Amino acid sequence: MDRELLAQQLCELPVVQYEFFETKELVFSDRVRYICRTECPQYGKSWACPPGVGPVEECRARCLRYPHALLITTMTETEDIADIQAALDTRAPHEEITHQVAALVQAQGAETYALSTESCAVCPACTYPNAPCRRPDRMFPCVESHGILVTDIAERYGIDFQAGGNIVTWFSLILYR
Repeated sequence: MDRELLAQQLCELPVVQYEFFETKELVFSDRVRYICRTECPQYGKSWACPPGVGPVEECRARCLRYPHALLITTMTETEDIADIQAALDTRAPHEEITHQVAALVQAQGAETYALSTESCAVCPACTYPNAPCRRPDRMFPCVESHGILVTDIAERYGIDFQAGGNIVTWFSLILYR
């Protein structure tokens, strides 16, 4: 992987910050799932979210099969940061950027596993739990659905994620080997 080339390519996208690191640095916790279960309206409604993604230990094992990671962030403004649906409505551009970054990593010959925002919105209605995902090539499971404490990595590497006001910071992880 030519990280220097990838860094140059990232500068051409509206990526606010990024960081390369090893997946063994990721912190996985069942506590992250508590927020999914108690606060997220998508819990149990999508293959991108719990319980559809499997138990945290299964997610951890899946992630650690990829030794390298790239964390990217984008930022966008919403009318009311406290309105979860309004915030979720701003994620589409971030998802497209995540697809672009994953493609750049794949173009260098790497196999990727991408994790992104709160829930998949590729299809008008998810097949979960009655049938397999229709678009596994476009669906990125949620970072938090895997029990990953993404703020730990962000803080460790000085990634800003609390811009204040009505700014939403979106995270994606591109895991690769």
